[in-house]
Amino acid sequence: MRTRSVDIGTVDRLNNPIRPYAWGSPTAIPDLLGRAATGEPQAELWLGAHPGAPSRLESGGTLRDRIATDPAGQLSPEVVERFGPRLPFLFKVIAAERPLSLQVHPNLAQARAGYAEEEARGVPADSPERSYPDPNHKPELVCALTPFEALCGFRAIPDTVRLLSLLAERAPVLGHCVDALLARPDARGLREVVTGLLTVPAQRRQRLVDAVTAACRAGGPDFAVELATGALLGEAYPGDPGVVITLLLNRVRLAPGEALFLAAGNLHCYLSGTAVEVMANSDNVLRGGFTAKHVDVPELLRVMDVGAGPPPLVTPVPVAPGHLAYVPPVPDFRLDRYQLGEPVRLAADGPRIALVLSGRVAVDAGPVLEQGASAWLPAGHPVTIRGQGVLCVAGTNLG
Repeated sequence: MRTRSVDIGTVDRLNNPIRPYAWGSPTAIPDLLGRAATGEPQAELWLGAHPGAPSRLESGGTLRDRIATDPAGQLSPEVVERFGPRLPFLFKVIAAERPLSLQVHPNLAQARAGYAEEEARGVPADSPERSYPDPNHKPELVCALTPFEALCGFRAIPDTVRLLSLLAERAPVLGHCVDALLARPDARGLREVVTGLLTVPAQRRQRLVDAVTAACRAGGPDFAVELATGALLGEAYPGDPGVVITLLLNRVRLAPGEALFLAAGNLHCYLSGTAVEVMANSDNVLRGGFTAKHVDVPELLRVMDVGAGPPPLVTPVPVAPGHLAYVPPVPDFRLDRYQLGEPVRLAADGPRIALVLSGRVAVDAGPVLEQGASAWLPAGHPVTIRGQGVLCVAGTNLG
């Protein structure tokens, strides 16, 4: 029997937590929200119902509690049937002043198994040694708001061999990596190289990274951006083998509005810039470098996808004038971006979170939302948005 629906109207304004990770920009999120900067890093604005940091509703309580009161009414019966009684996505604004950790995210089977194993061992939920704080996968889509710099996925192996061969002329210690990829120019070769770099003995690690950093610093006309990135990371993280591993990855620059989709297992590192992210509702991260947090090398190697190819760019689909849809190959989430002018009708087939990136908009039977304001739009309540500016809406992708 369906629980009686809570009377919430059509829209409820959200108050969203900010995560103060050390790599965060002190100004980008305050600027979006129209607040004074505190001088401290403000890395991620979380909009959603993740148990670690749920959004609060202007009418009272958390979004997670609201959904628990009436899952079918808030999410739709179809969403509950597919994902269970929880919001399947997490929406973020990410503001990187300096590089994040080198990391991968698990697929659903890996996340469930890893979570169950840590639960069975009695690892506390808030332990810094925990690799799986929840049993969900974490594919993610990142869409740039400013120029956004990233490393993601393994570059085509012939190009990587050319880059490493160039560096090996200056840093012969890299010769074994070149030899491994020439002998096995496939996923096995990449796995061998990454495994060797992550497990290099401590007494050799500093010498390796110092030599590669110096070789990158020398620059050159070929792979100029990759070399500059290697030099930057080597100076920021001396002795970290992640510096060498990033030379195997695609170096990407996103212009505002451009996007990447990172499937499970994609080895990546965001370098700088501000973006919106939509992802499965998870905080599972397996780190391999550039961090003081827990690094689980065996699990990262097990989860890592060593397929090589071009960067996983997402081409937005024009839906209507001013409306672009970023549609990933997963059912958990999608992102819609609206350049507002004429009124926009938002469908009601699932839950949505709306964020005003610029301007001022009004929602039927709801509040006026200024830049930086956000709102929860439950399933079953179609709304019309009126105003001027740019609006991003995160929702499910079952259709």
